[in-house]
Amino acid sequence: MAHESTPEHRLLDLGIELPPLPPPAGLYAPCARSGSQLYISGQVPRTPDGAGLAATGKLGHDVTVEEGAALARQCALQALAVARAELGSLDRVVRVVRVAGYVASAPGFTGHPAVVNGASQLLLDVFGEAGRHARIAIGVAELPGGVPVEVEFLFEVA
Repeated sequence: MAHESTPEHRLLDLGIELPPLPPPAGLYAPCARSGSQLYISGQVPRTPDGAGLAATGKLGHDVTVEEGAALARQCALQALAVARAELGSLDRVVRVVRVAGYVASAPGFTGHPAVVNGASQLLLDVFGEAGRHARIAIGVAELPGGVPVEVEFLFEVA
């Protein structure tokens, strides 16, 4: 049954359950608010129970573009869990402003945008047009714990 078109209802309609909050891996907050902006710290893909890293390796060598996109989607799910914990409801997200995706890349890999699309598509599915955002997809040599992708987010909130 379709619900009214709010982010929380879209999650239900899509059958998406948000994962547990990811544990901080350093001396930082999971998010920071400044006025109407909510910055979500970089998310690395965790296992569904949040206990460990979902994958390690580099795109173009150990990880396929499709696997990388699924990992970026997992990062976005974790970011939504952080936002909901901070705001009480994802219905308070006015729009997604920016996404920055970092992709651990083997030499010659250039499919960074397709990897980060995994996060972008989830945001569009949950927030509709308010999920369309500015974005950067960058290739890097290494990421924390050897993960293939890390994604950070900026939301405008009410």
